[in-house]
Amino acid sequence: MSRTGVIISGGSINDAFTLEMLRKVEPEYIIGVDSGLSFLYRNQMMPTHIVGDFDSVDPQVIAYYKEETQVPIREFNPVKDATDTEIALRMAIELGVQKLWIFGATGTRLDHVLSNIHILKIPHDAGVEAYLVDECNRISVWRNQICIRKAEKFGKYFSIFPFSGPVDNVSIMGAKYPLTNYRVSADESRCVSNEVVDEEVLITFSDGLLILMETRDRE
Repeated sequence: MSRTGVIISGGSINDAFTLEMLRKVEPEYIIGVDSGLSFLYRNQMMPTHIVGDFDSVDPQVIAYYKEETQVPIREFNPVKDATDTEIALRMAIELGVQKLWIFGATGTRLDHVLSNIHILKIPHDAGVEAYLVDECNRISVWRNQICIRKAEKFGKYFSIFPFSGPVDNVSIMGAKYPLTNYRVSADESRCVSNEVVDEEVLITFSDGLLILMETRDRE
């Protein structure tokens, strides 16, 4: 059984969705990040680890975890070279997780959202299967091949984007809009809003990294 970790960061969190996902995931580690602690506090959940500079968390919340619990806390100066979410992500890798779910990493701060998508390469390079998730999106990074099973798909749509430079020889099979040996680049929108048709969609490519976004509209 793979060792699973969860990061609760300080972006937008839908409590009902996140609590249901946590019940399904059954994480061994829960890392509370800065104002993400507020979600854990109001839902009476105990993290296994806490990280952050705590510049945006309610003082009452962090005081509770510091004074009333034995949870290990890594506190950082707000003037630092990495975001709190990146620090938590690297901690999860140190803990030996094999699968990682990141909540609270999306929201109104698009600079943070874009950063959080890009730092998914860190667990990818470490051999950790990682997902950035909210109630409408599941985002991950892949090399060489992606398989989306119809029974396990997150939402109605999926889109792929090159992580950095163009990705060559991209083929999509089993989808509403198939593709054969296509060069996917960042200056086009051809691979946005595809749909699963067969029992599974197989996406193959010869080099580079692809960002997979599985999405659905808010109900």
